[in-house]
Amino acid sequence: MPDGNIGAPVKRREDQRFLTGKGRYTDDIHRQGELHAYFLRSPHAHATVKSISTAGAMGPDVVAIYTGADMAADKVGSLPCGWTVTDRHGQPHKAPPHFPLVRDKVRYVGDHVAVVIATSHAAAKDAAEKIEVDYDVLPANVDTGKYASAPQLHAEAPGNLCYDWVLGDEAAIKQAFAGAAHVAKLDLVNNRLIPNAMEPRAAIAEYDSGTDEYTLWSTSQNPHLLRLILCAFVMGIPETKLRVIAPDVGGGFGSKIYAYAEETVCLWASKKVGRPVRWTAERSESFLADAHGRDHITHVELAMDKDGKFLGLKVDTIASMGAYLSNFATCIPTYLYATLLAGQYTTPVIYCNVKAVFTNTAPVDAYRGAGRPEATYLLERIVEIAAREMKMDPAELRRKNFIQPSQFPYQTPVALVYDTGNYEASLNEALKLIDYKNFPARKAASKAKGKLRGIGFSSYIEACGIAPSAVVGSLGAGVGLWESAQVRFNATGTVTVLTGSHAHGQGHETTFAQLVADQLGIPYENVDVVHGDTGRIPMAMGTYGSRSLAVGGSAIVRACNKVIEKGKKIAAHLLEASVDDIEFKNGNFTVAGTDKSKTMAEVAFTAYVPHKYPADLEPGLDETAFYDPLNFTYPAGTHIAEVEVDPDTGVTTIADWVAVDDFGNVINPMIVEGQVHGGIAQGVGQALLENCVYDADSGQLLTGSYMDYCMPRADDLPSFKVGMTISACTHNPLGVKGCGEAGAIAAPPALMNAITDALGVMHMDMPASPEKVWRVAQGK
Repeated sequence: MPDGNIGAPVKRREDQRFLTGKGRYTDDIHRQGELHAYFLRSPHAHATVKSISTAGAMGPDVVAIYTGADMAADKVGSLPCGWTVTDRHGQPHKAPPHFPLVRDKVRYVGDHVAVVIATSHAAAKDAAEKIEVDYDVLPANVDTGKYASAPQLHAEAPGNLCYDWVLGDEAAIKQAFAGAAHVAKLDLVNNRLIPNAMEPRAAIAEYDSGTDEYTLWSTSQNPHLLRLILCAFVMGIPETKLRVIAPDVGGGFGSKIYAYAEETVCLWASKKVGRPVRWTAERSESFLADAHGRDHITHVELAMDKDGKFLGLKVDTIASMGAYLSNFATCIPTYLYATLLAGQYTTPVIYCNVKAVFTNTAPVDAYRGAGRPEATYLLERIVEIAAREMKMDPAELRRKNFIQPSQFPYQTPVALVYDTGNYEASLNEALKLIDYKNFPARKAASKAKGKLRGIGFSSYIEACGIAPSAVVGSLGAGVGLWESAQVRFNATGTVTVLTGSHAHGQGHETTFAQLVADQLGIPYENVDVVHGDTGRIPMAMGTYGSRSLAVGGSAIVRACNKVIEKGKKIAAHLLEASVDDIEFKNGNFTVAGTDKSKTMAEVAFTAYVPHKYPADLEPGLDETAFYDPLNFTYPAGTHIAEVEVDPDTGVTTIADWVAVDDFGNVINPMIVEGQVHGGIAQGVGQALLENCVYDADSGQLLTGSYMDYCMPRADDLPSFKVGMTISACTHNPLGVKGCGEAGAIAAPPALMNAITDALGVMHMDMPASPEKVWRVAQGK
């Protein structure tokens, strides 16, 4: 297959600038007369702010110092939560205000107290240290499980409860369990994680008094959504007066979806001081104030008959929201979590109760996988425990309960309808690649060396695309979740694609160019992809939830189809034929049954030089399309991890890793494999190394740097064996499903199942650090 076409492993074109240092990130951008912002952050987890004195901090290099009172005077609003969750009593979730700069209390270490605007970063930082704040320190709680007895964080949320939500039939679940021959039970913690994108968050804001317009450069995954939030909910300015530009962005993983206090303050302050204001997070600030991920406490029970057939699943979860609600925090442990609890299985009855609670910690929101990793972790851990208790092979127990290909479309008991899948095919391929039949021999060989070997499975499913708009709207989403695309031919036959799907490591500039080249039959090199600028691209929803190709790519296909339909009319006129007789294939418009044809480039030139042109057709070849999916897409697969544990040191070595995924049709297999590798690395990080810890008494973040928060490195990972099966999505034009989060979803349970198998124990909570593993191995 020639380069540029669908299915070809084309090298990423954007890597040329990234690998040669030519990327252009927010911090690389400078504006004339710019000033620097530095934020004074709370040193306390919970305190009343009695007074703030800034007089001693002013100096020749300090232009201004602002507090929450200044923003309140200008009627700057609260950062909103964009998804309303209705609780079990029919009431909306509790939504305390989240002001960009605090007005009365600080509620976590790192909360935003004041901002200094100065001529340099150093001057702003020095001045911030001279601000005098009188705090009345209050008791704090950082323990998700102790929310009910903890001091009150917000008057709007009695008992620190955001919502008490349920999904499923409680009477039916009781009946299912009453008839069970065996019930497996597990208490687990899904540990809190701190996102660590390579590029820290940054913003530059500029106000033009001549036009009364703002420009904001931001490290955002979805610039249009950021513009909407700032204009409609926070700043109260028309969308036409704010341009948001997200240039090259060095990773996001969900943490750059949201509207944060820092960019909001910079935007507001740029008008106050009449000069551009810039801010780039120090890494310590990122640890403190980027939205964190996970942080669940869960009790799960799985009911089975005597043969191991699943009868019912019951889940009770307490999910931390942190001190405030981030933009999409409420939907993560509900609609992106409980709706995935069926997994790949035919479990007939599922009941889930989620209590979302406030704690004196950084806000929690979507982090790579967003609810799906939490659901998969508890499900694949309880299935593994059930297999051990029932003395069944874990692969065969899964196989016994898989949804079969003949059962699709499959209505789960937790609202979702899976359109297609072949879970047994992925399992079979994974078993083959891991050489499962010879695992006992490898285990014996490890034992002879004094090592413990284990194997662990994870048969995951996820819901991607986060749509359709009508469905998510009925569930409380504050925005539509469609995507837009514009395909614009130039007169010389080159194409500019304007997409709302922002790229920050996914390779969109390559994949989307391949897609358009294939659809329009033009050279791959002739396609340029543009994203990340609300001043250039149509209104769009951005990148998250592995939706870029399934939703953004489908919008591009629709726009290409419009281009082709118009091209047929132009070609028909040039070829003196009926439009109905024009066929399009491989970049050529041909009169059916003849050799008369025109190339796409010839048609595009005619569209812009319309000397011989249909009288009733407007010139130009430039089409825009929107795509709102009919359903989620459902990537699935099986990952198998094999580990060797040294009982004398507690060190876990990943001996082998197999990932067999079904992503539907694949545009660029090299990019897909890279996404799988990266996702597994992050999942391994959670399972082995990463753990956000706050001090129980002071509320201080103890893991506030890389000295204390351990990230995965190359030598922590094996060479992955990646395989693919294909069951094409049935409801988008490409048959694609999404691949960006699969590794992070599948990896933690696969690895923890392998480690506990090696140790001969039922459970241990993540991360499986050497000390923890050593203690278990030594029976301590």
